[in-house]
Amino acid sequence: MRKTAFTIFLPILLLAFMSVAPVTAQEAPGGRKGTGLPVPRYVSLKTDRVNLREGPSKDHRTAWVFQRAGLPVEIIAEYETWRRIRDSEGTEGWVLHSLLSGRRTGLVMPWAKDRTPIPLLSKPDDKGDVVAQLQPGVIANIKDCNGTWCRILIALERSRDVDGYLRQDKLWGVYPNEKVE
Repeated sequence: MRKTAFTIFLPILLLAFMSVAPVTAQEAPGGRKGTGLPVPRYVSLKTDRVNLREGPSKDHRTAWVFQRAGLPVEIIAEYETWRRIRDSEGTEGWVLHSLLSGRRTGLVMPWAKDRTPIPLLSKPDDKGDVVAQLQPGVIANIKDCNGTWCRILIALERSRDVDGYLRQDKLWGVYPNEKVE
């Protein structure tokens, strides 16, 4: 049986593809430096149109388009100027670092099956006054978290912003016991 150029080329192509595997900031191959920031970490989408790609280059197919600026995502790997991210539903893919912001945001209980409103409280205490009722999936700007409670800001359209406290375990976009300043 004669070997064709394809049968010889295929193993080389597979080796080249495997060298583009996801890497963390600390493991960048070939001397390429990552950001040095911890991986994983939460960030948010900078614009209301972000292409989620199958691999870390513009040559890879767009698998999804996010259309919600401020949406929190988790960086799970870095490769040069690309970040592998995961959203609250578990969808993963690659985006350019310039489309991400270090601004911390959170989603209010995106896993909630019922649409029962979640109370935003006036102080970090279950007995605080209710300042607003939040729907699951609302994006909150995280001002700070003490490991149990987060102070958040909800931007309302054509109205004042609402500021209050929510238990940290009711937000996707902050780790358990994480302190955010």
